[in-house]
Amino acid sequence: MDYRSFEQLLHSRIKRRNLIIGVGAFTGLAIANQFSHQQAIAKSRFSNYPFTLGVASGEPDPTSVVIWTRLAPEPLNGGGMPPVNVPIHWEVASDRNMKRIVSRGTVIATPQLAHSVRVVVEGLQSDTWYWYRFNVGQDVSPIGRTRTAPFANSYLSKLNFALVSCQNYQQGYYTAYKYLAKDDLDLVVHVGDYIYEGGISASAVRQHNSPEILTLEDYRNRHALYKTDANLQAAHAAFPWIVTWDDHEVENNYANATSEVDNEPDQDPQVFLQRRAVAYQAYYEHMPLRPFSKPVGPDMQLFRRLDFGKLATFHVLDTRQYRTDQPCGDGTKERCPENLDPQATITGKAQEDWLYKGLNSSQAKWNVLAQQVIVAQIDRTVGEGGTYSMDKWDGYVASRDRLMRFLEQRKPSNPVVLTGDVHSNWAMNLKADFNNPESTIVGSEFVCTSISSGGDGADTSPAIEAYLPENPHIKFYNGQRGYVRCSLTPTTWKTDYLVLSNVTTPSGTISKRASFVVEDGRPGIQQV
Repeated sequence: MDYRSFEQLLHSRIKRRNLIIGVGAFTGLAIANQFSHQQAIAKSRFSNYPFTLGVASGEPDPTSVVIWTRLAPEPLNGGGMPPVNVPIHWEVASDRNMKRIVSRGTVIATPQLAHSVRVVVEGLQSDTWYWYRFNVGQDVSPIGRTRTAPFANSYLSKLNFALVSCQNYQQGYYTAYKYLAKDDLDLVVHVGDYIYEGGISASAVRQHNSPEILTLEDYRNRHALYKTDANLQAAHAAFPWIVTWDDHEVENNYANATSEVDNEPDQDPQVFLQRRAVAYQAYYEHMPLRPFSKPVGPDMQLFRRLDFGKLATFHVLDTRQYRTDQPCGDGTKERCPENLDPQATITGKAQEDWLYKGLNSSQAKWNVLAQQVIVAQIDRTVGEGGTYSMDKWDGYVASRDRLMRFLEQRKPSNPVVLTGDVHSNWAMNLKADFNNPESTIVGSEFVCTSISSGGDGADTSPAIEAYLPENPHIKFYNGQRGYVRCSLTPTTWKTDYLVLSNVTTPSGTISKRASFVVEDGRPGIQQV
């Protein structure tokens, strides 16, 4: 597919209307065999082109990958689908023109999942590009491209991926995705704040579609609004994605079963858990996740591991669902007794044990911790004292101390933490003891800026530059928008910070702001 004409293709297909679908359009032995025990599919009429939200793929392993779409002829109006089951045909090919079909089938889109579908396409070749599409009757989706992973014990000479986060629709255009979709990448890693839950801002660059979202329909419509962006659709269609969430997929700075925003209607934990349940369901409905992540009420399995040959293992974390309440409130404050509580946790014990077990047994050259909030200590004062952000790992000192101690003592191969959340770029060394400049470097952390959150931003910040000398492990800061490109080989990890001139207009241009490398077996970040 020519991604440069993606937006024109989408708009032309949205103009198509009044397609009648029904069982008669889906005759054949394959359908009969797969759905002989299903109830008859009622006829329905689409009010518009049904694939308005594009296609996506994710969760690659050596023999399978997830492909996704959602029928939504009226995406901002609950999807605009009748409350009936609808069969969707899918195809996977080994060529971009979809001539060499290697797998095909039919999946049922149900009202219970907002007519979203995910197909785990099995039996594929490892480390191979594929193309895929969906169709309902004569309506055909855009063509997406995806790639399987190599086998865990195989040699892989290189892996290129993009790190992204924080895409507030109201605060800027998704220009970064336009450039990302054309980059030489194997996958995209999104570490949270895919949507924002807030209401309509009168001063927004482009506005949200409703007041603050609370119900399942609200969350579905908000996800749909974000997914109507042509640049985001192009990035999803170009590469498989690995995703995890942060807070705004539900509510700002929430912790476990607790709402963290004052004067909200969900301060009662039971009410908040109901809100969390519908937010988790909408997230699952709109992401190319495997079925094991399907939520059960307010609980959803999101931490998981993905291998890419002997080169890299991604340990994908969830630092939001299981954390205890932020100590001393959730702002930037001085230390307090709760901040040092050994029972306080940002991951929960089960996930922490799972992480250590995986790191301890990993055979990968690079161990990647894809997660949400900054791990490294950041003292935000100038001179004596110390203030720290309680919503980050700085608010959970015992959790971080255990992780740093594990990295120092067990020495898993080349640990690199990937982070989002703060709408700015950072490159930092991880230290066994952040209060001792001579302490051992145990790993590296690369923080990506936002796609759009925070507006245009600026290269530097006088307030942040003032306290950087108090944090010698911080090697780089930048406050512009963009994405981070990571290029891995068996000997070197290279990180490029790609930044945009602006996001408050659609015409922003991109440039490389800085590059850093980490060498195999040599912890610590070096600027190129």
